[in-house]
Amino acid sequence: MAKVLEIRWHARGGQGAKTAALMLAESVAEMGKYVQGFPEYGPERMGAPILAFNRISDEPIFVHSNVTNPNIVIVLDPTLLGKAKITDGVPEDGIYIINTSKTPQEIRKILGITTGKIFTIDATQISIETIGRPIPNTPMMGAFIRATGIIPFETFMEHMKEQLGKKFKSKSEVIEGNLKAIERAYMEVKSE
Repeated sequence: MAKVLEIRWHARGGQGAKTAALMLAESVAEMGKYVQGFPEYGPERMGAPILAFNRISDEPIFVHSNVTNPNIVIVLDPTLLGKAKITDGVPEDGIYIINTSKTPQEIRKILGITTGKIFTIDATQISIETIGRPIPNTPMMGAFIRATGIIPFETFMEHMKEQLGKKFKSKSEVIEGNLKAIERAYMEVKSE
């Protein structure tokens, strides 16, 4: 792992990017790593473009600003492709994880990049089928775990079950739906 692994999430308000960044941070922290997980605050409103960030390290993290040179970019809303600055600051060996029905090759052309790794997953469709709502954050976390291997899948699922259990105590169907969404995305993500 890089000394500090930096992640930038691109989404729209209401898609769960902030929640995903915070839940990812909690899971990684449980593994004994140093982490940060935070959104970019501004005039948030449902449907408006937003950013969220993570930093992960084996050593203490002393940077406390937005991520400008991410190793990994996660895009929850494909309508942001071509509108948001998805590739800004990403190194040549960067990783892109995109919620889309398009192939990694199609996304490479859309982003205009020739290097790095691209992973695609139709997280919106998975969330509709498993959770009953188009909220792609948890399936995108499954794709992230598959793309990076940063946390063993079984360990991550244990952490997610615990975190979702706290958040949705009396809604077992929501917990199970989200866990199924993560697992499906982990299995179905495509790469190039």
